[in-house]
Amino acid sequence: MPPVLTSHDESGPDVCDTPRLMNAQGRILLGIGFGVGLGLAANLLGASLGGEFQQGVMWAVEKVAQPVGQIFLRLLFMLVVPLIFVALVMGICELDLKQMGKLGMRMLGYTVFVSAMAVLIGLVLVNVIEPGKGLSDEVRALAATSKAPAAAIAPADASPVGILVNMVPDNPVKAAATGDMLGVIIFALFFGAALSATKTDAAMRLRDVIQGAYDVLMRLIDWVLKLAPIGVGALLFAMTARLGLPILVQLGSFVGVVLLGLGLHMFGVYSLLLRGISGMSPVQFFKDVRLAMVTAFSTASSNATLPTALKVAEENLKLPRHSSRFVLTAGSAMNQNGTALYEGVTVLFIAQLFGVDLSLGQQALVMLVCVLAGIGTAGVPAGSLPVIAMILGMIHVPPEGLGLILGVDRFLDMCRTTVNVVGDLAAAVYVSQGEEHREGDTALQAAAAAEAE
Repeated sequence: MPPVLTSHDESGPDVCDTPRLMNAQGRILLGIGFGVGLGLAANLLGASLGGEFQQGVMWAVEKVAQPVGQIFLRLLFMLVVPLIFVALVMGICELDLKQMGKLGMRMLGYTVFVSAMAVLIGLVLVNVIEPGKGLSDEVRALAATSKAPAAAIAPADASPVGILVNMVPDNPVKAAATGDMLGVIIFALFFGAALSATKTDAAMRLRDVIQGAYDVLMRLIDWVLKLAPIGVGALLFAMTARLGLPILVQLGSFVGVVLLGLGLHMFGVYSLLLRGISGMSPVQFFKDVRLAMVTAFSTASSNATLPTALKVAEENLKLPRHSSRFVLTAGSAMNQNGTALYEGVTVLFIAQLFGVDLSLGQQALVMLVCVLAGIGTAGVPAGSLPVIAMILGMIHVPPEGLGLILGVDRFLDMCRTTVNVVGDLAAAVYVSQGEEHREGDTALQAAAAAEAE
């Protein structure tokens, strides 16, 4: 029953290998510090000295830093299509909705609704606060010289009905080749559902093959992330050497918006759902789950937090064991509200940073992809990164902003993982309440039948 995919959005190697994780994070931080420091120094000296020195800085940016950063980004893009496909397929088929029946359907419905609420909060905040605004002219010049990833071909019919029709690919291979990632996601969802419902020996072997592909892709991402200190340092050097200190101010605004969105979702949306649907006091709920919150924040890993979450659900929240275990285990693979919000905010922030105006239709598409792709980002080191890169390609936004985001990703990973784990526990309360009601009705019916006899 437990899904094979095990964690929300861990940005690094296996969290069970603590020394290796700390070493990897230390190397990335070193790359970030070196890239930012060298870039700011080059920007200041170039502005004061000008002439040949400034030309030398631009040569280093265009001939060294940008190519190195582009190679790092292209390695990530290379893994997007297979990663999203296999992760989504495994995420769906491991749920085994046919076997779990109403329990699984309640969990899936809750996940889609709350994830949509999370992304909506993020999109509203970015549009109101506009953390990426303020560098329009310089950023547009940078965007003009950047090599954006291939984007999906826009559908001829941009009406709501036309977009709905074009979501379903007529050729999934063509969809992957042309960058139509929404088509790939829809095909993966159908494929995963069919694989879950097929119980033949051949289908079981196919599931093992897909799981094996998933494991291999995780290993590949681990290898790519070993280059992250160099790639991130190069990207940040290129950006800060051109734009200087103001770009770091924009980054601070981005962090503030993400934290505000996560806070509103965790303490606002979850509280309303707990009180309005489940009838539980939000204050008591957060008191009961504080141990899981601290564990999630300190480890930035839902995988490492899962045992604590199970303990909290059974001992503090007093939830039925069978339903809470299913919801918490499945939720670690699918119910990623914090991650979905983070992806939506990041995409719109980078678009604003590069002066790309997105229509309401494009923002709705971003929201839809964040909700759907959230099912397939679990258990992947730096799992948000390929999804964000994919969406940037869909809306024609240069990918250089990813280097800037990686500079604060570790801290934000700790925060959004906390929201993810709290969301799993809130979902367990909701689903378990429905199970208790059905069990109570069944018991009353059985008693009435016995009296009638």
